[in-house]
Amino acid sequence: MPSWRDLKRFCEQDGWILYKSTDHDFYMKRNDDGLLKRTKVSRGTGEIGHVLWRIILNRQLQVTKEYFNSKI
Repeated sequence: MPSWRDLKRFCEQDGWILYKSTDHDFYMKRNDDGLLKRTKVSRGTGEIGHVLWRIILNRQLQVTKEYFNSKI
């Protein structure tokens, strides 16, 4: 499972914009079709749980595992 640091690195490498930084970092990215995607990255250093990771990958990032791994 990826860590929160991996998720942050992915967002930075994939062109996501940091739009808010509090106890979490909030990123957004607009697709070519106009769809706005958002995700929240914890400042923790541990791994992301399996169920939560599937939600983040499929609903928020909307990318494959292979694409994610190619960016980190």
